[in-house]
Amino acid sequence: MPLISYHAGINDITIHNLSSSGIGFYGSNFGNSVAVGSYQQTTFVTNSAGTSQGPQINNCTYLNVASGMVNSATSGVNLLNIPNYLATLNIRFTHTSAVKTQNAKCYIYDRTSINNPASGVTTKFAEIIHPNNVLQTATGSGDGNWLTPTGSSVVVDLVASPGTSGFSPNGGQSSDFRHDWYACISASPDSIGSKTLYGLYTSLEYL
Repeated sequence: MPLISYHAGINDITIHNLSSSGIGFYGSNFGNSVAVGSYQQTTFVTNSAGTSQGPQINNCTYLNVASGMVNSATSGVNLLNIPNYLATLNIRFTHTSAVKTQNAKCYIYDRTSINNPASGVTTKFAEIIHPNNVLQTATGSGDGNWLTPTGSSVVVDLVASPGTSGFSPNGGQSSDFRHDWYACISASPDSIGSKTLYGLYTSLEYL
């Protein structure tokens, strides 16, 4: 049976461990606001309204077009140097048979239609392809620059057939029972107030 699920953190936290849950972006701690035009300082699993505190997960803050600040770091690191295990989100596809994947895409939308952009928030997204679990000095092969997805106008294309833990990101020919994509995600409010018309949608083909 095919299944897409969402995970985070080195402890493989399953995102849907709260009712209607996802991830939320905050200031210096859970529940703290992010200033308009600034990017979040912390990221948590939360409910659909962003009001129930779940586990804190890796935080990747947009710094400039090619780098971000990871967790409590005060200086930036190039996106290509961020290992998979420090990414914000692990998008996982599993199947009872070994399959290949293609045309995997992510949409940031308003939770109504994937054609619509999220309401009142700007999102930065970078696919991370860097299986080294120790160093931030080696260079990966993911996105070198942040993308700004907006509904169906700007869609994120993910690598084909990354395999379990993303260990074969450039193959595209490998069948596997599991395929893992990793992403850093950063958010900035365009206006004051909570942003709940805000979601991520993933689609793919498998064969």
